[in-house]
Amino acid sequence: MSAVRRPVVLITGASGEIGHGLIERLSADGSRAIVTLDIAPLEPSLGKLVHREVSGSILDKGALERILAEFEIDLVFHLAALLSTRSEFSPMTAHQVNVEGTLNLLEFAQREAESHGRPVGFLYPSSIAAYGLPTLDAKRQAGRVKEHEWGQPTSMYGCNKLYCDQLGAYYARHYKQLAAEVQSGKVDFRCVRFPGLISAATVPSGGTSDYAPEMIHAAAKGEPYACFVRPDTRIPFMAMPDAVELLLALAAAPLTSLTQTTYNVGAFAPTADEVRGEVLRAFPSAEVTFRIDAKRQGIVDSWPGDVDDSAARRDWGFAPKYDFERAFREYLIPEIRKRYSKTT
Repeated sequence: MSAVRRPVVLITGASGEIGHGLIERLSADGSRAIVTLDIAPLEPSLGKLVHREVSGSILDKGALERILAEFEIDLVFHLAALLSTRSEFSPMTAHQVNVEGTLNLLEFAQREAESHGRPVGFLYPSSIAAYGLPTLDAKRQAGRVKEHEWGQPTSMYGCNKLYCDQLGAYYARHYKQLAAEVQSGKVDFRCVRFPGLISAATVPSGGTSDYAPEMIHAAAKGEPYACFVRPDTRIPFMAMPDAVELLLALAAAPLTSLTQTTYNVGAFAPTADEVRGEVLRAFPSAEVTFRIDAKRQGIVDSWPGDVDDSAARRDWGFAPKYDFERAFREYLIPEIRKRYSKTT
């Protein structure tokens, strides 16, 4: 039987934190079939929601060729990446996965667009790691950082993300030039620089901002936790449901409403000690101490204390539902507590 090409959404890195929520939302919406590409298998509950689960790496051009031959992809969520902490230990691998893998996907999207004569939406999660502030004084004085400021990342992950932001903008420029003449395809690249993301549905996986969710998980399990950053460390965070919703909102926004390809997004920006306070409020007997990891502390210190997301709010209506208190008291702590109560 010959393969039938049919319009679908492709999600790379689908087994990760964002992919988990995105699959559930897209499945509930039902407007598109879902194809996933990941080296890790999906949880069985998620696997049931997708049309096809492809096992493979974004570096495997053969796997991408097979997807291209069988499906008509009109939207890509490129989530696959080697995260910040691991990238510092394996910079060459980080470059291969985060940069070469992204270039593979951009070329894949361009070929898809050319094959069916329509632009392919390309949603890319970047990171506040793309910023680099040289000192704590500079961080304090910078205030809410805009997209064009402080683009001197100090980590390999940040360098990768910043470069890919620019790669996507390059492909988008070519798309816009073509679109002005005739709608013949190419890549409609849209990027968000996420803050630290906190999910109740998945276990932290080694991100440099994972000290916040790690505190909650340890407290819910009744285990002591030594936070690897100082109590006064401040960076922006976001609850995962807001992250999923904003990706869908950005994907649906008319191109004419967008004034840039890369957007800051943020929701709340507590200190590590304020996070600890919320955890102790819910788990009074929790043991949360501070044992600084100099390498990770240095990376977090180079990130903004908060970001200016006014462009996202203006251009496509970004508006997070979860502030600091609601994220912890109504979403994170109840759901994570429930997770561990089932195992005891």
